[in-house]
Amino acid sequence: MGMGEPLYNFENVKTAMRIATDGDGIAISKRRITLSTAGVVPMMARCGDEIGVNLAISLHAVTDDLRDRIVPLNRKYPIKELMDACRSYPGVNNARRITFEYVMLKGVNDSPAEARALVALLRGVPAKVNLIPFNPWPGAPFERSTELAIRVFSDIVAQAGYSAPVRTPRGEDILAACGQLKSASERARRALRDAA
Repeated sequence: MGMGEPLYNFENVKTAMRIATDGDGIAISKRRITLSTAGVVPMMARCGDEIGVNLAISLHAVTDDLRDRIVPLNRKYPIKELMDACRSYPGVNNARRITFEYVMLKGVNDSPAEARALVALLRGVPAKVNLIPFNPWPGAPFERSTELAIRVFSDIVAQAGYSAPVRTPRGEDILAACGQLKSASERARRALRDAA
């Protein structure tokens, strides 16, 4: 995660996973490896067939309008296509669930109505939902949802039968948490451009 979209680099990722899972390589069980994608729909079935690892989807929204803004790849592969690909992902079952990553953005995607819409969206997909408190940086366009909003959201998802743990933020005090490192490099790049 954070190193680019793996399904756009499929052959190299597949080779790396073969080495990681080979008994003469690193010998990690495929059940212990999760590939994280924003949802390159045409490559998902191939990933399941040829690599056979667990899948995590960076979802973050329950409507195409919002997901288009948060995850621009959604414009190419909208939610319905993504969810159809998840339902047919090779090897997915109650023991091997798809993980959906969902960053909690205050007043953007964190309402009880959106939690219920997420539950409806997941229907028919063996799934787990990782709720990720947003890690802000100076000038960030979003704020972190309140603890209460996150708890209510998590409870709604859990009551529907899906695991919905809340990720504990780490490294945010030094702007090194999930999503913050890129912002530092982008600020540095922008400063160089502005100086030129």
